Amino acid sequence: MVIRKDVRRALKLVKDVIASRKAQRALRGPLKSRELREDNHFKIAVYFADGPVNMYQMRQWFQPLATLAKTWPVLVLSRTGGGTLKLMKESPVPVAYARTVPQLEQIVAEQDIRIVFYVNQNPRNFQMMRYGRCWHVFINHGESDKMYMITNQFKAYDYSFVAGDAALARLDRVLWDYDFDKRAITIGRPQADYFSGELPYTPDERQVVLYAPTWEGDRAAAAYGSIASHGVALVTALLASGTHRVIYRPHPRSGVVDHAYGAANKTIIAAIAAANARDPHAQHVYDFSPDLGWQLAAADVAIVDISAMVYDRLATGKPLMITRPVNPTAVIDTSGYLSDCEWLSADQTSDIVVHVDRLTHDDQAVGRLQGWVQLYFGDTTHGVATARLHEAVQHLMDEWDRFAAVHDADAPIMPDPATSRGDE
Repeated sequence: MVIRKDVRRALKLVKDVIASRKAQRALRGPLKSRELREDNHFKIAVYFADGPVNMYQMRQWFQPLATLAKTWPVLVLSRTGGGTLKLMKESPVPVAYARTVPQLEQIVAEQDIRIVFYVNQNPRNFQMMRYGRCWHVFINHGESDKMYMITNQFKAYDYSFVAGDAALARLDRVLWDYDFDKRAITIGRPQADYFSGELPYTPDERQVVLYAPTWEGDRAAAAYGSIASHGVALVTALLASGTHRVIYRPHPRSGVVDHAYGAANKTIIAAIAAANARDPHAQHVYDFSPDLGWQLAAADVAIVDISAMVYDRLATGKPLMITRPVNPTAVIDTSGYLSDCEWLSADQTSDIVVHVDRLTHDDQAVGRLQGWVQLYFGDTTHGVATARLHEAVQHLMDEWDRFAAVHDADAPIMPDPATSRGDE
């Protein structure tokens, strides 16, 4: 077993190297033809040091960033070849590729970057954070009660944009000597203002159930994934009911650590294909599209793991169930919504039709849900969160102007001796 895992790791490393070199070759054309403005045009940068596998962290911000760019020009700073290729194909705002620190340094020197957004905690973020005269802002890639959301790394940033009161309370429990009034700015969930899209099926009398599990995690404390423990049984039962339509949207990293988890994922995908072959009118959906929005808005009921998907769905105010992790060491923060959510244990999955029906007819559960929506996101009226995002950015721009008035904001950025040799 150990040898087999080592072989898989070695093969993955080889594939990663090959993919990286292939991306470098593919970028030669686009980079030569790209015209990055050099007139201090861009005011906001979004820093992304990851590859294609974590592109979901950027995709959810595409629409809010596109709207924001109408007021404050936005530039994505990408650090990997594969990630850059994806971004250049998908991003609605311009993308600049900075493989090395000197290349990054040149872009920063050419632009008037005043705010830098970060969507994750990649260690390479610190290569960007050494630059002063701009605000470094953690915007994250989703709201949740996972252990990822209570890290002391929040202190590394000048500011953090958080969803609402629940996020503030969560951080207040773990961060010492942190100025919440200044550094944590609540904006709601602006992505929810863009939860729309063309449906890949024709709506009918079938009840639509979204099953959106996360990946298996890289350690026991974060083993929230349910595909192997819950997924096969619950999808099988829903496909057999004849009255439900399944939208299956697995996390793109499903199976990267645990081969068995990946195999269970393939079993579900095959079962959906077989069900559609038997009854084309069922129109079950295996969703691997890059866009997230219509799935959350269209589903009558959502079944999700402990992940940001809980709170993406919560922002819609519609019924949802959370799978209870089977690993006893998985960390569950029950001080927030998870203390009052609708749990689905692995031994309940064969009766999922009964549980879905009960949940959709439980008026008390719907009422409790609305209270949690308010606590986590505040006013979810369409457009309110987008307005709060723009107000937060305007506030930081005003703060930049205030500091620039008393400091030399136009002083040239001096090369770092450690990177002048071309170090990455």
